[in-house]
Order: sequence, then C-alpha cells, then structure tokens
Amino acid sequence: MTTRINLLPHREMRRKQQQTQFFIMLGVVLVTSAVIWGVVHTYLDGQLTNQKARNSYLDGEIVKLDKEIAEINKLKEQTAALLKRKQVVETLQSNRAEVVHLLDQLIRQLPDGMYLKSIKQQGTKVAISGYTQSQARVSTLMRNLEGSQYLKNANLVEIKAGSAGGARINEFTMNIDVVREVESDAKKGGKKG
Repeated sequence: MTTRINLLPHREMRRKQQQTQFFIMLGVVLVTSAVIWGVVHTYLDGQLTNQKARNSYLDGEIVKLDKEIAEINKLKEQTAALLKRKQVVETLQSNRAEVVHLLDQLIRQLPDGMYLKSIKQQGTKVAISGYTQSQARVSTLMRNLEGSQYLKNANLVEIKAGSAGGARINEFTMNIDVVREVESDAKKGGKKG
C-alpha cells in the first residue's frame, strides 16, 4: 500500500505565501521609495527655496551696487568738470596780464609809419594786420617783436601794395606767438636746475 500524499494544497499555500511575501516586499519597497522620494524632494525643494532666497538677496545687492556705481560715476563726472573749471580759472589767473603785455609790446615795438588795423588772438596765436609806408618797416617790426620777452615767432603772412587817399601804402598780415608766463617760469626754473 502506497500512501499518496496530496501536495497540491501545500504548493498552493506556499505559492500564496510567496505571493503575499512578494506583495509585502513590493509594498515595503514602494513605501521606502516614496519615503526616500519625499525626503529627497523635500531636501531639494528646501535647497531650491534657499537658492532662490540667496539669488533674490544677491539681486537686491546688485541693484544697490549699481546705484552706488552710478553715484560714483556721477561724482567722477562732477569732479572732472570741477577740475576743468579749476584749470580754466588757473589759466585765466596765470595769464590775466597777457593781453596787457601783448598790447604794450605791440605799441613799444611798432616803428613810426606803421598803423595796426586789427589784432585777433586765439590761444597763444595772435594775427595782426595793418598798414605801413614801406616794407622795410615790416622787417623792423619783426626784428623788434623777436627781441621781446613776451612775443616770439613773428611770421609774415602777406604784404601787398595799395593806395589810400592818393598815398602809396603797403598792407601786411603777420602772425606771432605770445609767451605765456607759465611757459617762461618753467624755462627759468629749468635754467636754474
């Protein structure tokens, strides 16, 4: 007699038990995954929020710095404008006697028989024009101007013959340079050293 043992219910129970274990493990894995995902998500969300706050702070600081840079640039422009004004005032102060010296020297160096028609000055350049009875007097004027301590580089531009009131005259145009006191002081200082 052979005894037969029916193993089907046992296999089925084992299969059900394995299935249950599988679903339990699947549930544990899913719950663990959800917890890990939640923790990672919360951590990354916190990091993102923190980074956004830092970016917002930096943006605010950048705006403040931009305003400060604009103010600094404005101050630099104002400083440059003030320095230009100061330089103009200093130039005017140092050269205020220049016109007096120019007119004085022109009167002193002008030979008899010469008359000035116009005097125009731009910076250190002076253009004079006038009338003379002879061309030799223009040469004398040029030599006299070269001997002046306030004038230099007398340069005849043009001389042409003409007549006025029946008299024969010569009309001339000449350029000269004014020696600025600042330049002459620098030359004197250079000679001493």
